[in-house]
Amino acid sequence: MAELRALVAAAGSGTRAGLPYPKTLHPVLGRPILLRLLDLLRPLDPRPAVIVSPSGRQEVERCLAEAGAAAELIEQPAPTGMGDAILRFRDAQGAAETEHLLVVWGDIPLLEPATIEGLRAAHFAGGNDFSFATRRVEEAYTIVERDASGRVAALIETREAGLRPGPGERDIGLFLFRARPVFDLLARRLEGAEGRSTGEHGFLYIVRHLAARGFKVEAVPIATERDLISLNRLSDLGDLAG
Repeated sequence: MAELRALVAAAGSGTRAGLPYPKTLHPVLGRPILLRLLDLLRPLDPRPAVIVSPSGRQEVERCLAEAGAAAELIEQPAPTGMGDAILRFRDAQGAAETEHLLVVWGDIPLLEPATIEGLRAAHFAGGNDFSFATRRVEEAYTIVERDASGRVAALIETREAGLRPGPGERDIGLFLFRARPVFDLLARRLEGAEGRSTGEHGFLYIVRHLAARGFKVEAVPIATERDLISLNRLSDLGDLAG
């Protein structure tokens, strides 16, 4: 059994950022985001899985070939949401034997090795079922909700909840979880699965269902300012692009 595999969710088209190619291929400090992520993940998984769109697959394959980088590409046939994207991992080689899955959004260019290692260490030391890296910020677009004892109860997307971003603890798009229970719950498309604004199958809603069923969920407050940077618009990168 593979104790841990890694998955990069990289099916984003780049259209919103004004890019003519998948945004995970946008260069940051001279290297495409996807290659930067694969460099980080390779010590944990020598051939990480990468979720791609059918239209972006050829460009991703070309980038990997030119760099001599190894990855297992898995297509998400239609842009139906992050929950569906993560479920596509079930098509990966050895997926049935994978016990833990490390998932990272494919648009985080400056994710730090120490953050990945810190999450991995906390997850296994705590015997967790679901762990994710967080940081307190002034404008939290996702919000970690805790119960009276301080345990994680939910991870809320402010857009879906009709809330304005404000000070709080947010995730960064880095998750580590036991594959079987998470896939089982995602496949059931439980309450909150479809986003009210997008109609797509989300992913963060699964935290509430895991916590409600007694699974051990931990928000690990180890993310840095650099970890927070993600590519939605080119202006998000400032002078880092290229």
